[in-house]
Amino acid sequence: MSSVTNDRALTVGGSVELSIGGMTCASCANRIERKLNKMDGVTATVNYATEKAKVSFPAGTDPQTLIAEVEKAGYSAALPVPPRTEDAEASAAPDELAALRHRLIVSVVLAVPVIAMAMVPLLQFRYWQWLSLVLAAPVVVWAGWPFHRAAWVNVRHGAATMDTLVSMGTLAAFGWSVWALFWGTAGVTGMTHPFEFTIERSDGSGNIYLEAAAGVTAFLLAGRYFEMRSKRRAGTALRALLELGARDVAVLREGREVRIAVDGLNVGDRFVVRPGEKIAADGVVVEGTSAVDVSMLTGESVPVEVGPGDAVSGGTVNAGGRVVVRATGVGADTRLAQMARLVEEAQSGKARVQRLADRVSGVFVPVVIALAVGTLGFWWGTGGGAGAAFTAAVAVLIIACPCALGLATPTALLVGTGRGAQLGILIKGPEVLESTRRVDTVVLDKTGTVTEGRMRLVGVHTGQGADEEELLRLAGALEHASEHPIARAIARGAVERVGELPGVEGFANVEGLGVQGMVEGHAVLVGRPGLLAEWSQPLPADLEAAFLTAQEAGRTAVAVGWDGQARGVLVVADRVKASSAEAVAGLRRLGLVPVLLTGDNEAVARRVAGEVGIDEVIAEVLPAGKVEVVKRLQADGRRVAMVGDGVNDAAALAQADLGLSMGSGTDAAIEASDLTLVRGDLRVAGDAIRLARRTWRTIRGNLFWAFAYNVAALPLAALGLLNPMIAGAAMAFSSVFVVGNSLRLRTFR
Repeated sequence: MSSVTNDRALTVGGSVELSIGGMTCASCANRIERKLNKMDGVTATVNYATEKAKVSFPAGTDPQTLIAEVEKAGYSAALPVPPRTEDAEASAAPDELAALRHRLIVSVVLAVPVIAMAMVPLLQFRYWQWLSLVLAAPVVVWAGWPFHRAAWVNVRHGAATMDTLVSMGTLAAFGWSVWALFWGTAGVTGMTHPFEFTIERSDGSGNIYLEAAAGVTAFLLAGRYFEMRSKRRAGTALRALLELGARDVAVLREGREVRIAVDGLNVGDRFVVRPGEKIAADGVVVEGTSAVDVSMLTGESVPVEVGPGDAVSGGTVNAGGRVVVRATGVGADTRLAQMARLVEEAQSGKARVQRLADRVSGVFVPVVIALAVGTLGFWWGTGGGAGAAFTAAVAVLIIACPCALGLATPTALLVGTGRGAQLGILIKGPEVLESTRRVDTVVLDKTGTVTEGRMRLVGVHTGQGADEEELLRLAGALEHASEHPIARAIARGAVERVGELPGVEGFANVEGLGVQGMVEGHAVLVGRPGLLAEWSQPLPADLEAAFLTAQEAGRTAVAVGWDGQARGVLVVADRVKASSAEAVAGLRRLGLVPVLLTGDNEAVARRVAGEVGIDEVIAEVLPAGKVEVVKRLQADGRRVAMVGDGVNDAAALAQADLGLSMGSGTDAAIEASDLTLVRGDLRVAGDAIRLARRTWRTIRGNLFWAFAYNVAALPLAALGLLNPMIAGAAMAFSSVFVVGNSLRLRTFR
């Protein structure tokens, strides 16, 4: 399969999406991107979160040369493969994550006693330092191998990241400890680390730094593990979208229905869709009439009536009668597949936000290494002796080793996300937090976000000769026999108001007009005014006015008649959530401009916007159009947050600077978003943004102090004045400060 892909690309050029392996931070993605873009005619963007590179290349370029270029940079790359089975897909991604989890567990179990013995003199028994060496060795060498491997790749390519500093610091601390134990005085029986805070120069032969080496490795492995686990979910939005499609389909072959896997459906095939089934592919109705629930694609709350000649989309649900459809688009050509591509493109095109630690490391790491080398040369050259020179140089690397830096982001995230979970807010990662502080516009999807997302009976208008209870009982009974979503809303409303409904005889669905039947001896009609007109039951002036008023307000009106006379009008609509107006006011207080975005018609959108206090309305927008609306707002210089809940919102959620999904929504929307509001209450959106902003401020504060402690202590280390107790105390205090600062997030209200 790969050779076919290669030959095609070689002749026509074009683009390819490579799977990239071995990246450990955002700077890795930047390095690969720069490497590829140096090739003639090649344009590449590398996404660290999704571990993919989108590469455009000229005709005559063999994609294998792209892979070779990535491998020269020290990373792995692979061409796209055909869709795999679920088992194969499930087995590939978790292996690397499981291996990292094993390293983390082992490092924590072994590092805790090492740190405890170093920090608590009472635990420093006769040979404690040798036990520390035995426990710390596998942590530093085996558990820390991902850092050492990444550092070696960096060295080979003349680059430096936090991996370089972690590897050098932990190996320097471990190596010096081994030297002090075997050739210095640290290995003598009964050696202890006393609590001394004196600043004085020493030769370092009695100092060991095993707790620093093991502790830093364990802390940073924890951060790496949680980061990778979050990244592994990046592709779930696409899988969730594609899983919404039908799995099998009833195809008509020689007049008989044959059920086959949807993959076997071809353009031109005719297939049957029964009530409640998903439509297997895009097509045109050739037989039958029905109502199709298209809310997942368009966001429209009212089902669409279809008949012969009308187009339908794969993945939507047949909510009415049996229809026969001729397939016009299958597989990758369906609107559902196009939506999946929109989500992927939006995710790949998102601005890659590098963590502050990675950005600073580009300068910080080389400076620290240069300072350590300079310190070694200075003390050795001025007659300080090899022991003192190495002690000072190693102290520089150890004090710069980012213990608090490793805690800065994970602890704030842990506390912030934990508090968020208590409040019904799920935060996906540190990149999300940086986005929240910049947004100035919030785009709200209407259906299911501002409104309840399902039709309800909201109005009952009675005419002459009928009371409200009788109208609801007769109409509700007839509609109860129908599968139409509007009929179900009327039946549900009738049950809520009048209780149990009577039975129906002679029920019939009148194509495109409504339903009819006998209820309690009455010949009842429910549907469009045209249905009643066919039976000489025109709407009187008062009911016609009620019908037109409902339609002008963007609601759906249904006429009811029996025994030769029009008796009433029932109005159904998707109701605004009780909390939506308060939520919009809260978002305004955060400095956000609300915009209502919907696939519904203008009248419906304006009515809803008026109820909740939104001035800017964009209506009758399809899924691809939603993405375009977000892009247009971004092009105008606005930072856009998007709140939605449906499959049709997934691509726009991914495109937005900040995506918030309602937990009551679809898996595709939740996976494509940055923040998930578990309770489905729009008011939580404001809380989510406030919490995310505060968590981000905490992370920034943590990172500042973590660097500040390192920078402040570096001169002492370079002067050879940093003894082990002060180094340990400074490192411990910086870590305690970072943790304490993060714990303040628990008070968020």
